[in-house]
Amino acid sequence: MEDNQKKASEMQDDLARVQVLSPGMMVAKRFFRNRLAIVGLVIIICMFLFAFIGGAIIPYGQSEVFYRSEQVKKDYAGASRITDYQVMMKEGEKLPSDGYSESVLAITTGKKNFVTADKQRMCIDELGEETYVLYKGKVPMEKNEIGMIFKRSFTPYAQDVTFSYEFCRDVITAICKGETKIENGGYTIEEFSDSASMVLDAKGENVAYVSDMNVNAVGGGVFLGPDYKEAVVNAIDSDASSFTYVNANGEEEEYLVSRSGGQYVIKRYEESRVIDTYGAPSNQHILGTDANGMDLLARLMYGGRISLLVGFVVVLLEVVIGVIVGGIAGFFGGWIDNILMRLVDVIYCIPAIPLYMILGSIMDYMQVSATVRIYMLCVIMGLIGWVSIARIVRGQILSLREQEFMIAAEATGIRVSRRIFKHLIPNVIPQLIVFASMGLGDVILTEASLSFLGLGIKYPAASWGSIINAVNDSFVMTNYLFVWVPAGFLILLTVLAFNFIGDGLRDAFDPKMKR
Repeated sequence: MEDNQKKASEMQDDLARVQVLSPGMMVAKRFFRNRLAIVGLVIIICMFLFAFIGGAIIPYGQSEVFYRSEQVKKDYAGASRITDYQVMMKEGEKLPSDGYSESVLAITTGKKNFVTADKQRMCIDELGEETYVLYKGKVPMEKNEIGMIFKRSFTPYAQDVTFSYEFCRDVITAICKGETKIENGGYTIEEFSDSASMVLDAKGENVAYVSDMNVNAVGGGVFLGPDYKEAVVNAIDSDASSFTYVNANGEEEEYLVSRSGGQYVIKRYEESRVIDTYGAPSNQHILGTDANGMDLLARLMYGGRISLLVGFVVVLLEVVIGVIVGGIAGFFGGWIDNILMRLVDVIYCIPAIPLYMILGSIMDYMQVSATVRIYMLCVIMGLIGWVSIARIVRGQILSLREQEFMIAAEATGIRVSRRIFKHLIPNVIPQLIVFASMGLGDVILTEASLSFLGLGIKYPAASWGSIINAVNDSFVMTNYLFVWVPAGFLILLTVLAFNFIGDGLRDAFDPKMKR
């Protein structure tokens, strides 16, 4: 008996407490009874903390590029067989303008004498295989010798050293005759192969490297010594795919040889600083890096700011414009209502996506900055999306303006603006709150879709949609899930949360809902 009385007393207390609650408290009580609404509210709070607090805490910027060091195979040198004749003239002698072509033609046709364009008679004399001496006149004479034409290259053993004509003449003559000693200067020739020989001085020190191959460095300012060229020629002659060479610091380096047409490319691995593209998740980058070497977690945080702000700014613009237009149309009616509703119909007929594409192309052409582009996107979406709110407000006000409290307000002489915004609009706010909360998710999805199509937020600014837009390759999409899945998950979670909140508010504002 006592228990029944206690329960009845508690029920009476609860009933009394409920009866004294304000309408706002009643709505809040109904809202917080909805578990999905609470889940959505918690998710949205977490999203704001993630985007704004997380973006302030994380040490990386949204456009900060990261690098990594790795061994990269780079072109170091090129080599090719000498197929064209090279001319070396004696000091003080000059070859006529067509002397080279006439000399090559004479060699090809087997002639010894030829006449140049300036009527100068010249002749050639074979010194050895593909090696000839040039003379003035019809008969080869020592006093008329002016140069040589051959298919060999001379590489000095020291940088910035040039060889005289007499030295090269003596070396080539000895090589052609198969001799190992040169009388002038006491030089000796050490033959490595049919295509390469080394010239040593009287002390046995290397002086020059003679070969029928050209070996040149790819980069400027790099001196390739005879030892290196010898290693390259030996590798090519032996058809080896790689060789090792001890550099000036005593370090052994490996070089790769590959043939490209009639030429050879020598490559080596060098430690290079490259952009850390598609870096896997690690301690430094929890979610990895994207195609531009930027930290994905930082871009998700900064992108959340833009996506959430775009959603709220666009919805705010829609509500303000929709309330003003719908309130005026519903209150005054008549020709004002007709004009404003026809304006709503016209805006409804505007195809949004083609308009976004046109405006996006215009902003691309004008090279609008990423910040200005965000503001323009908010304004454009707000100017197109207010029509639904205007219709809702108009419909509600059409029914409310005939109520007794509005007749009483009109009888007291309250001005029109006060009647609209003080007495009518507050009665429409519950529906506006529900519509706005559910519309936030639609705006975020629209922004993500526009960014995915390349019409929204532009690089280097980030939004969740633009992060997904960066993954436009099927290989990247299937092999680097960490690049786009987190952004898609955040969009899904945020839209669901706003829908949960909208459903909760709709049920809370419903006066027919049972407690």
